[in-house]
Amino acid sequence: MNDQPHALLRQRPLEGLRVVEFTHMVMGPTCGLVLADLGAEVIKVEPIEGDRTRHLLGAGAGFFPMFNRGKKSIAIDLHQPEGAAVARKLAASADVVAENFKPRTMAKYGLDYAALSARNERLIYVSCKGFLPGPYEHRTALDEVVQMMGGLAYMTGRPGDPLRAGSSVNDIMGGMFGAIGALGAIIQRGITGKGQEVQSALFENNVFLVGQHMLQYAITGEPAAPMPERISAWGVYDVFTVNGGEQIFLAAVSDAQWRTFCDALGFGDLRDKPEYATNNQRVRARSTLMPLLRERLSTRRADELAALFEKVGLPFAPIRKPEELYDDPHLKATGGLAGITLTDGARAGQPAQTTLLPFTLGGDRLGVGAQPPRMGEDTAAVLAQLGYDATEIEALRAGHAVA
Repeated sequence: MNDQPHALLRQRPLEGLRVVEFTHMVMGPTCGLVLADLGAEVIKVEPIEGDRTRHLLGAGAGFFPMFNRGKKSIAIDLHQPEGAAVARKLAASADVVAENFKPRTMAKYGLDYAALSARNERLIYVSCKGFLPGPYEHRTALDEVVQMMGGLAYMTGRPGDPLRAGSSVNDIMGGMFGAIGALGAIIQRGITGKGQEVQSALFENNVFLVGQHMLQYAITGEPAAPMPERISAWGVYDVFTVNGGEQIFLAAVSDAQWRTFCDALGFGDLRDKPEYATNNQRVRARSTLMPLLRERLSTRRADELAALFEKVGLPFAPIRKPEELYDDPHLKATGGLAGITLTDGARAGQPAQTTLLPFTLGGDRLGVGAQPPRMGEDTAAVLAQLGYDATEIEALRAGHAVA
């Protein structure tokens, strides 16, 4: 194993690109996060009272520092004419504008694609919505809403017990697809000189995630069963409860892996049974094979099985909790975690570690470009770049148009 962390990328591919984002919650901020980590200057426009994810409790407590690192913050009251004028001037300076508000919200402030592109045909405008244009577009969407209506909760839970996935999968991936669309539009703008509108949506993202199960039905004529009851494509592909009640995921997904599995565990009698010779035979025999394997493995220790499977090259995984990943030796050795300073709440000013984008460029990790911003910490500097003098900035602040 490489015990040296990856180097951090010094020259980021989007350096020199300005992104202005009017976003909140997770989906829109994720789009900006990806562009920021790739080197763009991302200016987050917050309301005067600050993005409300700064102060969420429970499962939302990590939203702001996770999805808003690497950005600048300017606080503007769009409801005031003076604030909306500042926002329009800021948007006019952007290569990319991103937003994730309800349809027609941005048009009220002259910040929609039609208004902004009329002044700047090179503008790329990313709209992160609940639904793409159509019968559902005016509905209020949340990650859990589209997981329920889009088949994902059905597939994740047990029969009769739909269960949302354990992360904001549609919000995060919807923002990622918005960023992917923006990158495609940037390339095309380099060819044509013109920008365009990019739209990404939670519902359509969710449908993409369950597309494999839709095609399973199209091919087999049989509805896909929820994951806990699914017919696995692999003979051995499951979680086993072992000595002391510990759990470990073990797999053998090919005939060669099955033979290795049996040899490593001393299951020669199973290796030679004709009814277990091929993966499809083992799938058909799971009702008898799996109870037999569970019984034989129940006395083994999880750490013993992990060491054995690593030695012989078989797939395995310990069952980890998110907080345990801070001590993961691979993440620590490869630089997969980066330090940030928290900005809000009881731990404001305290250090923490966050996860990086899961890829390298030229062998280097992207790292954290800048810390999560304090609310409005860049307001004065950004306004000065736009041509406002100190007196004008003070007047805007006195009138609470900006903060």
